[in-house]
This record gives sequence, structure tokens and C-alpha cells, in this order.
Amino acid sequence: MNQALVLLKERLAMMTDLNLTSSILNWDQTTMMPDGGSDSRGRQMATLAKLSHSLLVSEETGELIRQITPWAQTQPQENMDAAFVHEAARLRNLEVNVPSSLNSEMTEHYSRMYTAWTIARPNDDFAALKPLLVKSVELSKKFSDCFKNMDHPMDALIQYADFGVTVKSAKQLFSELRSQLVPLVKRVTSANQIDSSCLQGDFDETAQLEFCKTVARQLGYDFNRGRLDLSAHPFMTRLSGNDVRITTRAIRTDLTDCLFSVIHEVGHALYEFGINPVLDGNILAGGVSSGVHESQSRLWENHVGRGKPFWDYFYPILQKNFPHFEKFSQSHFIRAINKVDPGFIRVDADELTYNLHVMIRFDLECQLLEGTLSVRDLPDAWNARYKSDLGISVPNMKNGCLQDVHWFGGRLGGAFQGYTIGNILSAQLYDTAHHILPNMEQDFVIGDFSKLKAWLNTNIHQWGASISPDRLIKLSTHQDLSIHPYMTYLSEKYSSLYNL
Repeated sequence: MNQALVLLKERLAMMTDLNLTSSILNWDQTTMMPDGGSDSRGRQMATLAKLSHSLLVSEETGELIRQITPWAQTQPQENMDAAFVHEAARLRNLEVNVPSSLNSEMTEHYSRMYTAWTIARPNDDFAALKPLLVKSVELSKKFSDCFKNMDHPMDALIQYADFGVTVKSAKQLFSELRSQLVPLVKRVTSANQIDSSCLQGDFDETAQLEFCKTVARQLGYDFNRGRLDLSAHPFMTRLSGNDVRITTRAIRTDLTDCLFSVIHEVGHALYEFGINPVLDGNILAGGVSSGVHESQSRLWENHVGRGKPFWDYFYPILQKNFPHFEKFSQSHFIRAINKVDPGFIRVDADELTYNLHVMIRFDLECQLLEGTLSVRDLPDAWNARYKSDLGISVPNMKNGCLQDVHWFGGRLGGAFQGYTIGNILSAQLYDTAHHILPNMEQDFVIGDFSKLKAWLNTNIHQWGASISPDRLIKLSTHQDLSIHPYMTYLSEKYSSLYNL
């Protein structure tokens, strides 16, 4: 192996280990750390961020990349070592623009802000977070200012989540989707509504978690290499190929919040478990983009987890664990979990209105970074959009602009577009898998999800970040990203549910 490639891998393996160590600290902060530890934790994570950044942007790393790039450019696209060099160059070309001091300042700020958010949100205390949010906007603007060749202040931030996507291309995609989605939402919400009262009851939180563990195992989540814990906002984190953790939250009056959060995070985890083990510790060992990652979670959560074949298997188990459901038919339950009910909370949103939540946040982020919206006016702007887009009046801050951890635990801007891209892609992938595996839903009825998981392992997961998102979509679905399969799926599903 080329000596420059060996040395580059060694340097970036150290950087990767520093980043994964920071992920351990973040996982601890969100699940177990006492609130009083936030200041120290912020400092510790900032130190790791500074060391990681220094390794990547150093002249030594740059020289190694320059030495090996001519060789990498002669290799076929599927060559993993060449993909490693290309990704190293891409990451360094981004990070070399950002001062190490700014990187560590942002890391420390967001770590402290997360703890403040976990206290302020339940208390509906926007005033406590406002100065911190003002600083977040300032830091994101400083970050964006480091990139002089970007058309929009949020374009640089997006490159860290969805490489190749811009504010312009995202808005074009959203506009196309919105033109078809909004009329369908209006037709559904004007129809006779589904009774979802069967979902309300008194469900022991421990029993919820045990049932969710049963579901996770059946879908393929490996508890020998992972764990399920509680956090303020559900998430998945990869610490290695053999340590992929998920979290959820449990609400005693409605078990579906916990259940679908777990299925969602399992979808993310199956992606990380499925990455080729030879990439472990490598910069390619992770999902290729936010959009592709979200396609996995939304596929399992919605196309599988809200479908009849899934509940043909799981509903008798649910009834056994929660006798409350014995008096309700399976068909009643399935209609209830698919009810369209415009609400305040994005993570609890029904499948049909979910993307409207994403578009609201994306637009507000753009305005904050453009300077056309101030943090002071954010609550009013948020509430106005919910009134105009979803027809509902936001009752308080905790169900309004305080609800999403993204603005209080990481860079402000550049993340939300991935959720809608993931929704769109989930339909393309599920359609393709169903065509290739025509009997896979019959397997769901008997609790066998292995064929779908294996197809995703082969076509999406194993590649990690070695193939670009656009090429991965083309290879796996034989199409470019398109809203057509997604809108066909939504139209057929909700026309049937609501007798349209």
C-alpha cells in the first residue's frame, strides 16, 4: 500500500477516534449526566473538537492528500481506498476554512445550551434561551462567513449534512413537493376524520420499553452491540460498528410516541450496523448523508411500522402486553396510528403533514441566517407559519419554537432538509425492494423482516460514505431522486384510509 495512504489513514483514524470519544460524551450528557456537569462537559468536548480539527486541517494532512490524489483519480469508483482519499479531501476543503478557535467555541456553546434547553423547554421559558439562541445565530453566521464561495449563508452548513444540496435546490424540491402535498392534506382534513381515541390510555413506561425492545429485536436490532435508553429527544449514535446506541422517550398516556421513536431510531441503527466492517474507524464508516440516513428511519417507521403486515404479527403481542387494546380491532388500531391530525410537534407529526413542519423550520433558519428575522421575533414568526400552513394556533413555547433539539444542541441551520429528502427517498427504496422481493410483506406477517434488511444492507448500508448520495440513489433505485413514488404512495394510502 502507498506509504502516503498509510500515513493518511493513521492520521484520520486518530481524528475519527477523537470524534467518537466526543460522541460518547454527548451520549452520556443526554442520558445520564447530572445537569451540573454541563460546563465541564462543554469544555471537554471543545478540547476534543479542537484536536480533531487540527489533525484534519494540518499541513501534514494536506500534503498527504496532495501526494495520493493523483493515484486516487485513476481508480474505479468502487475502490474504497480511493473513496477514502476523495472524502478526506472533501472534508479538509470544508474544515480548512474554519478557525480551530471557532470550531471549539461552537462545540462548547452547544454543549452548554443543550442542558439549558432540557430545563427551559418543560418550563416554557423562551427568555432563558433567547440570549443563547442569539449567540447560536451569531456563531452560525461566523461559520458561514468562512466560506466565501457559497450563494447562501446556510449552504456551507448544509454541506456537512447533505453534500451537494443547496438552499436553492432544497427550495426547488420543497416547492415541487408542496404543490402536490398541500391539496392532498386539504382533501384529507376535509373528509370524515378517524377516531384515534383507542391510542389513549394508561401505559406503564417500563412495559412500553420492554415491548419496544421486542419490536427492535424482531426488526434486527442487535442488543449485544447496542442499547436503548431514555433521553429528552430520541436519537441514534454510532460509537463503533459494534456499539450503536438508540434512545427514546416514554409518555404514559400514549405508547405510540415511544414505539414509533424506537422504530425510527432502529432504522438509523440498522444502517450503521450494516456498514462494511473493514471501514470501522475510518472516515467512511457512517451514513453518506442526512437524507439517505433519514430514508432508512422513515422507511422502517412508516412503510413498515404503520402497515397492516407489520401489525398482523405485532398486534396480538401488543394486546397481550397491554390488555387495553383487547377491546379494539386491529383495523381500528391501524387506522388510528395513520390518522392525519395537524399538530404542533414535528417528531409526533402524522406522515402526511410531517414535511410541512420541516419546511417551516427550513424557511425560518434561512431567515435567521439572512438577517431578515431576529431571534426576538422568532416565536411570532413560528406561530404565524403554523397558523397559515397547518391551520393551528400554537399554545405555548414548548410546543412551538422550543421543541426541536437541533436549534439547541448543534449548529443552527443545515439539518432539516434531510428529513424531507429521506421521506422522498424512503418511498423509492421501498418500491424498489418490493419489486425485487415481491413476497417480503408476507414475511412481515410472520415477523420476518430479514429479507428487506438484507436488501438494504447490500444496496445502501454496506457502502457507508464511500459512494456519493446521488450515485447511491441511482445504483439502488435506478432513478434519480424523485417525488413521484412518494406522492403516489401518499395519495394511494390516504385516499384509501379516508375514502377519497
